[in-house]
Amino acid sequence: MASSAFSRLLNLQGHFQQMKQGGRDGNGRWHVRVSPDVSDALMCGSAVVALESTIISHGMPYPQNLQTAKEVEAIVRENGAVPATMAILDGIPCIGLTSEELEKLAKLGTKAQKTARRDIAYVVATRGNGATTVSSTMFFSSMVGIPVFVTGGIGGVHRNGENTMDISSDLTELGRTPVAVISAGVKSILDIPRTLEYLETQGVTVAAYKTNEFPAFFTETSGCKVPCHVDSPEDCAELIDANMKLGLGTGILIAVPIPKEHAASGNLIESAIQRALKEARDKNVTGNAETPFLLAKVNELTGGASLVANIALVKNNALVGAKTAVALAKLRKNSNYGNAESAS
Repeated sequence: MASSAFSRLLNLQGHFQQMKQGGRDGNGRWHVRVSPDVSDALMCGSAVVALESTIISHGMPYPQNLQTAKEVEAIVRENGAVPATMAILDGIPCIGLTSEELEKLAKLGTKAQKTARRDIAYVVATRGNGATTVSSTMFFSSMVGIPVFVTGGIGGVHRNGENTMDISSDLTELGRTPVAVISAGVKSILDIPRTLEYLETQGVTVAAYKTNEFPAFFTETSGCKVPCHVDSPEDCAELIDANMKLGLGTGILIAVPIPKEHAASGNLIESAIQRALKEARDKNVTGNAETPFLLAKVNELTGGASLVANIALVKNNALVGAKTAVALAKLRKNSNYGNAESAS
């Protein structure tokens, strides 16, 4: 029994040692490059939190994007977890970025391709630079075994989506990739009721944190109730652990309301959203260009208030996500210890 466990540990060490290099393996297959601190944490069963990078490249200008990325990573570390910001750099998927790589991505800005799952192969094949969205970050998280991922808000069904079929790949990814996504819900530029209906169809567990109502990103409430309620990081960890052990194969969406002190500007932001939506329709802005356009326009119309709120909610999500990852790591270690005791 001990020999078998030692063998598995050696295999795991070799796997992550290879992943530290990036590029192709001995069989010519592409694999990702995992930073040393992330690979060490994963090998030891310690808490790791995945972070996407589109918010860095497309969410705000330099140097504010770099500062925010560093602050979010710091929050994760201060709460006991290892941050794993993800991006594709020079064609290599990177799990965990150095300070230099973060700065490179921040300076590239929108020159880095916004990379969803469908774009991964192309960005890798052309040795390009890609900023990961929710769907691609979930894909890479699942590939290396990171169960908790923090973002600002997920994509969803766009307004008038019943006619345009404009539905974010984030939703289908949640339906097929077993990673828990901690977010502030769905941006109110989207159709929230239809988004929740679509998630139900995909079999995705949707839980709200310390509330019974689904948050709408910039505001605490959306008018939509959720079927699941969690009150603590430990509750979140139990939910994630049950989902993984049951082998459901689907993700979990844990929606955390924006902090109350920043929700006060919600009405101002909502008014700006309506104006931005009208302008997007008038200018025929569609597809993956729509959300960046709308967020930039809303930020302009609110005099920067929406960006301040956006940063605040991402940091709050990082706090909840890090505590959840720590609770999950502790739960798994206790479970493994109990199993080992039973086996002996």
